[in-house]
Formats: sequence, C-alpha cells, structure tokens
Amino acid sequence: DYDRLWQHVSAQCHALEHSVHGPDHWRRVERNGLVLSTRTGANIAVVRLFAIFHDCRRENDLFDEGHGARGAEYAMNLRNTFFDLPDDAFELLLYACKWHTNVQRHDHPTIGTCWDADRLDLGRISVIPDPEFMSTDFGREIAKCGSIQPFLNATNV
Repeated sequence: DYDRLWQHVSAQCHALEHSVHGPDHWRRVERNGLVLSTRTGANIAVVRLFAIFHDCRRENDLFDEGHGARGAEYAMNLRNTFFDLPDDAFELLLYACKWHTNVQRHDHPTIGTCWDADRLDLGRISVIPDPEFMSTDFGREIAKCGSIQPFLNATNV
C-alpha cells in the first residue's frame, strides 16, 4: 500500500518536514517521474519509490554525503513489509537512490527517469535545471522549456 508507506516514511522524517528536501519535494519528484515515465518507459513502481526514499534520510539541507545510500538502506529495511518489488527492480531503486547526487547521467530508462525527476525540481532552490545534466531525451526537452507545467496537462498526470 503506497499511501501507508508514504505516511510511515514521512512520519519518520520530522526534521525534513519543512525542508527543501522534504515530503513536498518528494511529491514533486513523484509527479515529475510520472510525467517522464509517459515517454521513457521507466518502471513506475521504482520511480514512485525513488521519490520517497532518495532524500528521506538526509540529515541537513546542505551537503550531506551518503544520504542517498542511507535512503537505499532504509528501503531495504522496509521491503517486504511496506512494499514488494522483484529483485531486478529493487536493484534499480537501490542504485538510483545511492548515486542520485554523485553520478551525472544514466542510460537506463528507469534510473535516468528517477534522476531527471529529481533534477527537474531544482527550481525550489532557485537553480534552473540544465538540459546537459538530464539523462533522458524527455528530461532534456522539459529542462529546455524551463518548466514542467506545459507537460502536465498533455500527459494527464
């Protein structure tokens, strides 16, 4: 149950409640990922789980080395209790969480979609997403446009 997982993880992250990396950001990353998935063919379950776990173990809003790996570890702890994923999809989730701030781009459609979904929300910290750092063609297209807004109605997300 995705809503139950969301509530559980959010409740564990009180320090992030009003953070630029907190639950509001996670929801936008989820939305961005669902929009991107309409063209990238990404595994939607992985994209939605990435949105929750990628920043949920941050200790601060500044440079926080290892927060993605901590998020991946947290996902390992909740697997088979709050959610199920086949092993191959779970490995994609772990990789996407662990490396989302350390590696610039990825060719795998699911990992690339996860990372682009996160990067397309950089406007929250007054950074314009750079198409050069997008992994997917659709991510680059959205970044070049300067906003995901025109794509929301077109994709019915």
